[in-house]
Amino acid sequence: MSRPARGKVWEPSSLGGLPDSGPRVGVVALQGGVREHAELLIGLGARPVYLRTPDDLVGPDGLRVDALVLPGGESSTIDRLLRIFELGEPLKAAICAGLPTLGTCAGLVLLARDVLDPAPGQGSLGILDVSVRRNAFGPQVDSAEELLETTLGPTRVAFIRAPRIETVGADVDVLARRGDAMVAVRQGPVLGTSFHPELTGEPTFHRWLLNQIT
Repeated sequence: MSRPARGKVWEPSSLGGLPDSGPRVGVVALQGGVREHAELLIGLGARPVYLRTPDDLVGPDGLRVDALVLPGGESSTIDRLLRIFELGEPLKAAICAGLPTLGTCAGLVLLARDVLDPAPGQGSLGILDVSVRRNAFGPQVDSAEELLETTLGPTRVAFIRAPRIETVGADVDVLARRGDAMVAVRQGPVLGTSFHPELTGEPTFHRWLLNQIT
């Protein structure tokens, strides 16, 4: 799928440049773990593109990216910046129209229909039919890297102030649990995780994202 060029393409100093071709994946770059997602995508042959404004996402000929990543970070801060930069509504429209999307940690919170314990004034895109509770697995000192069994196979991921998925809608598939807690879900071409695969270099979920591109 060919898209018009727009937005700043990630140029990592340590990886020798970008692939010459491949899908363009928009990475929301307002706050949070942008670099780790970009480097993992490059390793899979994709071309990450920073998304900061509506023009980075949509041009006169339509969408400028083939898929989307909402990274981890501080969900209330990213939510506020999405509104300040007027990027939230274009993102929502693109995802609802079928743009393959991966949201990790704070990205899951941003995708959720309901945030049960929002910060003052915090909202969400309301796309993924789940309810979540922020920081449900404890503070930063309780962070952990672990091997997690998922329906996509075994994965090594990191939990850092991770949200917990409390309820899911009828059309949502649960991909992974941590004990009795749901920590990864999929609804159509949208996948959300409570954890960070990008911090451990785990490619499973980003590979899934690229496989959704038609």
